Amino acid sequence: MIPTALRLLRRRAVLVVLTALLAFGVQAAPAFAASARIKDIVDVEGVRDNMLIGYGLVVGLNGSGDSLNNSPFTEQSLTGMLERMGVNTRGTNLRTKNVAAVMVTATLGAYAAQGTRIDVTVSAMGDAKSLLGGTLLVTPMIGADGEVYAVAQGPIAVSGFTAQGQGASVTRGVPTSGRISSGAIVEREIQFSLAELPVLRLSLRNPDFTTAQRVATAINIQLRGNRAQATDPSSVLINVPETRRGDVVGLVTEIEQLRITPDQVARVVVDEKSGVIVMGENVRISTVAIAQGNLTIRITETPQVSQPGPFSQGQTAVVPRTDIQVDEQSNNRLAVMNAGVTLQELVQSLNALGVGPRDMIAILQSIKAAGALQAEIEVI
Repeated sequence: MIPTALRLLRRRAVLVVLTALLAFGVQAAPAFAASARIKDIVDVEGVRDNMLIGYGLVVGLNGSGDSLNNSPFTEQSLTGMLERMGVNTRGTNLRTKNVAAVMVTATLGAYAAQGTRIDVTVSAMGDAKSLLGGTLLVTPMIGADGEVYAVAQGPIAVSGFTAQGQGASVTRGVPTSGRISSGAIVEREIQFSLAELPVLRLSLRNPDFTTAQRVATAINIQLRGNRAQATDPSSVLINVPETRRGDVVGLVTEIEQLRITPDQVARVVVDEKSGVIVMGENVRISTVAIAQGNLTIRITETPQVSQPGPFSQGQTAVVPRTDIQVDEQSNNRLAVMNAGVTLQELVQSLNALGVGPRDMIAILQSIKAAGALQAEIEVI
């Protein structure tokens, strides 16, 4: 009876510790932060997609295919394909414009079974003007290891079109790229046994120490034991219990539905090309004063015509008139940011100054240079 009582006390102690960790690690996030399922923030190692690629020919084009003189690879591929069909075209001058060489790409999903169909994308390689109305011939799809995993064939659906006359042309969308829905058949499966894994590894899509620890804590509470451990900011290892070795799929399903609050680094992402600024909610500003103003000089030329007096010997002349205006925007105010300013307060203050996106980028970089921005700036 004594060993049984000790085991019960140990189990209760573990539950108390895990509950305290949950209250500290999972629920310690701000109340306004949104929670997310573990399924939406992690990937299970081994359960992944694979890229496939292939080279093929599209036939049936209405004179919008490759020019064989400018695309020698198209002519070589066409000659080789005809020879395999028993037609000898060696030494002849092919002038058809109804054929185009294309690259075919597809994504082979995890656990795609043999015989299932996947979508493919077809893109022209040569100088074909449009793939509208074309049909892709049998094209083997190979993976990174050089093995054939699928075979693609079928009519191409093109969303764009082009029309051309002697004096004008119209192009809508991209007529040299199309898609074949369910256009490839899987011929080879990628072998991976998830049910036999003694250890599962979850990879965070946005690596973070705090998020990884919260994921591990939530899993330990669900499994009622110390089964999960965060090994680094992007990985959480789970030791599959002996009682769940034959039900790994069910275990992963339970773990995916758990909810935690992901943490994020204070970061400001700036796209200088488009003027887009994205700031996280944890961005804080120390006490700093901001003044923004632009010097605008506007020069306007309004020449005037000077007419000579009646019965005079003068000539008509054009007299230049130049109007110069200088605007220093003196009505802009000085904004003072107190310590701990939130993102909303920062945006409201900059908008009150009439600051545009591109000026805001320069202001944020200046605040960062002054050491008053508690965040990292990432320029893309």
